[in-house]
Amino acid sequence: METIRFINFIITAIFAVCYSYQFIYVPVSLWKQRRGKKRISSAKISSEEADKTRDKSSGRTDKHYAVLICARNEDNVIGQLIDSINDQTYKGSVTTFVMADNCTDDTYGEAVRHGAVAYTRSSQRYIGKGYAMEALLKEIRRDYPEGFDGFFVFDADNILSPDYIEQMHLCHLEGNEVITSYRNTKNYGDNWISSGYGLWFLRESMYLNYPRYKLGVSAAISGTGFFFSSDVLKDIGGWPFHLLTEDIEFTINRVCKGRKTAFCRSAVFYDEQPTSLKQSVTQRMRWARGYIQVFQRYGKTLISEMFRGNFSAFDMAMNIMPAFILTAISITCNLLYGTIGAVTGGDITIALWSLFETVFNACSMLFVLGTVTLITEWKNIAAPASRKVFSAFSFPFFMLTYIPISFAALFVNPGWKPIRHKATTSPLSIGFTQREPGRKIS
Repeated sequence: METIRFINFIITAIFAVCYSYQFIYVPVSLWKQRRGKKRISSAKISSEEADKTRDKSSGRTDKHYAVLICARNEDNVIGQLIDSINDQTYKGSVTTFVMADNCTDDTYGEAVRHGAVAYTRSSQRYIGKGYAMEALLKEIRRDYPEGFDGFFVFDADNILSPDYIEQMHLCHLEGNEVITSYRNTKNYGDNWISSGYGLWFLRESMYLNYPRYKLGVSAAISGTGFFFSSDVLKDIGGWPFHLLTEDIEFTINRVCKGRKTAFCRSAVFYDEQPTSLKQSVTQRMRWARGYIQVFQRYGKTLISEMFRGNFSAFDMAMNIMPAFILTAISITCNLLYGTIGAVTGGDITIALWSLFETVFNACSMLFVLGTVTLITEWKNIAAPASRKVFSAFSFPFFMLTYIPISFAALFVNPGWKPIRHKATTSPLSIGFTQREPGRKIS
């Protein structure tokens, strides 16, 4: 039984080698945030001068943007998103497009009533957001031959802060062709599942994507709340991303071409997280399986780019694959040794203690990462203080549920299934403000 302890030690050591660099992101993020606050506090210009400066910057080049929303049975929430788009402070032209994809409700009608240009699609063979995106872009290319300067992508349950597009526009003017943004949560305080998602996405924004961008490494797109320019669309030739995680597929496609995704911290949007364990397992198994699909398709190119000195390729490779392999090996070995010990009547104490140590160390690390994120993003979370504190303790257990999910995803293809959303109250509608609107945060 000492063998299993040694195996767990080796797996832990490999994890450390693969992911220790991400711990460097934490002090980088904290240092950059502190410097950003000093610059803001030391800038002694009047609000009138600030408005003039902002207007001049945002008006340098008027852009005509399109918003892309692919929705399946989302008539409960899509109106809120479109209204938040219509209420943006950005003074340029924005046209909202909705693809009602295999809908059996009134998503199409709700979108039209709120001012969007809507289309419908029905296909039982080609199912998934990637196919819906491809179809929507084809419709836009046919009906709007003059084209657009860039495209925003949102899910129907999202809601945008009032200056979201203005902030992304300024980031685009700085020369960034693909941009992702700060992802916050509508329903953080519902239960341990929604807060687990919420804390993870806050950590992803501020302790992965933000330091990546500051260090000149590519950020990663996570499902929704991102932008790409018309030049990027021409480069990729439409939308050929149809895997279960088309967002990561798009990110890695760009990384493999030596391109980077920027991160705009000052562009804030909110989305709704699942609250049922069944829905959460279904969604995360799709993500886990999608990561495997992406690695199967792009793994060889990623590894090649790594050896050419492309750190973004290394970073993305570490994010989509080693954890799955190492987790599967760890589970298999522990179950095998435990079963053998029980059947043969041997002492399984060492195996159980080794497994406990592995889980305890993982929980401790996740607790620290979650707590750091919670403390620095405390004011940005729309939830009671008690729920915020509780989320730091429940976060490790939420993340540990990925272990059986990741293991199952190696053998099961869950396919693409929609997550039903409800009309969750937006933090913006109850007077919650994350920061002063219009202030660009570096």
